[in-house]
Amino acid sequence: MPQNDGRCGWYETLPAPLPAQTLQGEVTADWVVLGAGLAGLAAARRLAELQPHASIVLVDARRVGFGAAGRNSGFIIDLPHDLNSHSYTSDKSKDRNVIQLNRGAIEYLRHLVTTHAIQCDWREQGKIHGAVEPHGIYALEMFAKGLSALNEPYRELGSSAMKAITGTDFYLAGLHAPGAVLVQPAALVRGLAATLPENVRLFEDTPVRSIGIGKPHILVTERGQIKAPRMVLANNAYAAQFGQLGFRSRLLPVYTYGSLTRPLSPVEKTELGGEDSWGLIPADPMGTTVRRMGDGRICIRNSFTFDPKLHVSEGRLKEVRAAHQRSFARRFPMLPGVDFEYTWGGALCLTRNGGTPFGEIAPGVYSAVCQNGLGLARGTISGKLIAEYALGFESELLSIMLEQAKPACNPPEPFLGLGVRSTLAWKARQAGKEL
Repeated sequence: MPQNDGRCGWYETLPAPLPAQTLQGEVTADWVVLGAGLAGLAAARRLAELQPHASIVLVDARRVGFGAAGRNSGFIIDLPHDLNSHSYTSDKSKDRNVIQLNRGAIEYLRHLVTTHAIQCDWREQGKIHGAVEPHGIYALEMFAKGLSALNEPYRELGSSAMKAITGTDFYLAGLHAPGAVLVQPAALVRGLAATLPENVRLFEDTPVRSIGIGKPHILVTERGQIKAPRMVLANNAYAAQFGQLGFRSRLLPVYTYGSLTRPLSPVEKTELGGEDSWGLIPADPMGTTVRRMGDGRICIRNSFTFDPKLHVSEGRLKEVRAAHQRSFARRFPMLPGVDFEYTWGGALCLTRNGGTPFGEIAPGVYSAVCQNGLGLARGTISGKLIAEYALGFESELLSIMLEQAKPACNPPEPFLGLGVRSTLAWKARQAGKEL
């Protein structure tokens, strides 16, 4: 079950939510959607839009925004960004498909945020890619070359331009890509949940203990059960816990970690300088992501661990917090008295080949799990498209999604754990000062 892996600053700084509606007794519905992250929210909403007379149940083990959907760095990206590779672009046709999917997600979310006036600090200001070492600068050069080949706009940034934006002279070079959107992720998902159509019933704090596949499917919870003839799985890394669906041998649960400072004082803001709000992705994918928020807080995100039990210890969180403090100090030596108020972990769902188990995986069972590190954009579009696929709709975006590779099978343990952990450790060493 999802654990409280640290105190997530995005969630903790929001007002306390209203009491949860938990499932009690037996509930029947036309559809059940498991997991109320970005994919589950989008799937439930789209099913309700296309079938306004259908009954849809959306169920989550914790509160909306508490899980992985509210624990990322808040980048809704449009451009290719492969966490498994040191290259940002590869095949032009594949890259254009990724861009179409991501921009479809941004367009859909923009419509929902605008229509429902969702307060999530939505900022269409793009993202910065920052480099510290020669191999990082080379990665930016290759990224720029790939973007030019795709006819995508970007702006190269020298060290002085990077300092003017970030306030620090830590970065030697950068690149600004204008298409990404920055958000407060926990506020976004809570706002999406609060504005679901009336024919969607949301049950929170309702862990599903077992799933019986059949006619109907039966989801057993702690205090009841849900019966529905059709089910959408949108629980990402946690889908591996249901071995009968074939996910256990194909998904890789990898944790990444974030920390959020207290708000900077007026004096500290002056000392730092730079712009009030920006988001930076490292040139090396294993490096440090940094966001400066409009409220004066700074978010640091780095470190990856392989955690198939989907839980991290307090000792691990202390180690990560210390690593984040070092990364912060290297970048912002002018802010020696700024500590972190929050440190947390969150699970990514990856596959070895970047494939996704999208589609109907058993009669009446549809999968929208595994976003390969692109949760905000890919989760949203996966959820929207799986609803359309299940109801027989066709579109260009759906065709692209169906063409995505299927997940490769993992080697058995202990070889899998040894391989993933050694690869992560090697890539972290290679990152150097980018980390």
